[in-house]
Amino acid sequence: MQEEIEVLISEEKLNARIKEMAEEISRKYTGRQVHLIGILKGSVFFLCELAKHITVPVTMDFISVSSYGDGTKSSGIVKFNKDLDESIEGKNVIIVEDILDSGRTLSYVCKIMQDRKPASFEVITLLDKPDRRVIPVELSMTGFVIPDEFIVGYGLDYAQKYRNLPYIGVISNVD
Repeated sequence: MQEEIEVLISEEKLNARIKEMAEEISRKYTGRQVHLIGILKGSVFFLCELAKHITVPVTMDFISVSSYGDGTKSSGIVKFNKDLDESIEGKNVIIVEDILDSGRTLSYVCKIMQDRKPASFEVITLLDKPDRRVIPVELSMTGFVIPDEFIVGYGLDYAQKYRNLPYIGVISNVD
């Protein structure tokens, strides 16, 4: 059976909200530099678009963690695949996540990063799915709150497919 995708958040709405988020970060960090940490692979589209619109100096790094594999439900086991390339001690760190779902992965990442003594630390997410939360995570900014549906596009995948869609869509007819 062929997967079907229905648009949930259009490319235009995504771009407008990301620009607003970048403006808020720029105001908050006026006169300072921010260090964006993207969580691979899903956050790449969001992080790149966000960084283009931030007006204060930006550095960035990436980590890779996973808890999904090829399924549509979190396995509950967080696997740390790639660590940071540089120390974050003394930096104004912003974790940039694509989606906050159960909270397991992001709470794990937050604990590890906060232990590394950044000057400031906050977490932003493009998408928040609060109905699935099992572990609380404090967010400083959210792009969109979404329903408990499996979504793809704008970096989010199903079995490594559909990341390149320029919008967020709800996928159905999956195995």
